[in-house]
Amino acid sequence: MTNVKLPHRRQFLHLAAGVVALPAVSRTARAQAYPTRPVRIIVGFPAGGTGDILARLIGQWLSERLGQPFIVENRPGAAGNIGTEAVVRAPPDGYTLLLVGPPNAINATLYDKLNYNFIRDIAPVAGIIRAPNVMEVNPSFPAKAVPEFIAYAKANPGKISMASAGIGSAPHIYGELFKMMTGINMVHVPYRGNAPALTDLLGGQVQVYFDNMPSSIEYITAGKLRPLAVTTATRWEGLPGIPTVSDFVPGYEASGWFGVGAPKNTSADIVDKLNKEINAGLADPKLKTRLAELAGTALALSPADFGKLIADETEKWAKVVRAANIRPD
Repeated sequence: MTNVKLPHRRQFLHLAAGVVALPAVSRTARAQAYPTRPVRIIVGFPAGGTGDILARLIGQWLSERLGQPFIVENRPGAAGNIGTEAVVRAPPDGYTLLLVGPPNAINATLYDKLNYNFIRDIAPVAGIIRAPNVMEVNPSFPAKAVPEFIAYAKANPGKISMASAGIGSAPHIYGELFKMMTGINMVHVPYRGNAPALTDLLGGQVQVYFDNMPSSIEYITAGKLRPLAVTTATRWEGLPGIPTVSDFVPGYEASGWFGVGAPKNTSADIVDKLNKEINAGLADPKLKTRLAELAGTALALSPADFGKLIADETEKWAKVVRAANIRPD
């Protein structure tokens, strides 16, 4: 657990810093001039994933709008915790930002010895997108709809293997929520990443996967995977004929969401400036088209509303992690 003395030390440092703090007028002037040098956007996962692509799209937009490079820096490891801690430790000056997503909400409970408290130490800046995952099966699997899947699982307890991208990954947690709400038993098969999980699902070694839509859409449209339902509360316009899980399991909802965070104590003026520019990007037709290609819908929120989403998601997934007694590798 985090050393209990740490917050007191931080409070002392903040008080000491306040003695020499610049007047509010100077802080506002600094925010108006921001940024005056390149800004880093830290992504806690390797290049090429959905979060990385989103960070680069938003970084390009902000670079064009604000006149300074917004550079994506990948800091993979420990399910995103390494990248997150790097931002927590960075100066709160607006020049180090974090690509925020479901792993941050899940990891808050999954890992009990983090060196930071995500909700306390990261200031919410802006949302980017919300996107569905898809409950999908190999076409050879007998069930063609969610009710058939549940009936088959209850008639064959422990016979269905559920793939995931790793213990505590979003597909794992979304599958665990499905198990809890339906009372079925599935064998969890964790893989080291999305690609090998998809490979074995395509090959029939596992039967079901709650994958993110961008990774699976080409296999779905080619008929190589059968989508049973999307995990969001509403249908996805890219596959309007596919129902939601909640059509059959009332109250089920699990969606991917991404946004931007900054170290706590980052100037509210800088946060508001970034929020305004990101939300302008989410309204831009060209950027909206790119987001739709990632199966996402724009998530234009105020910093406070994005903070509420993070808090709600953290509380929601904490219940699943504890109930399923999930522990990291």
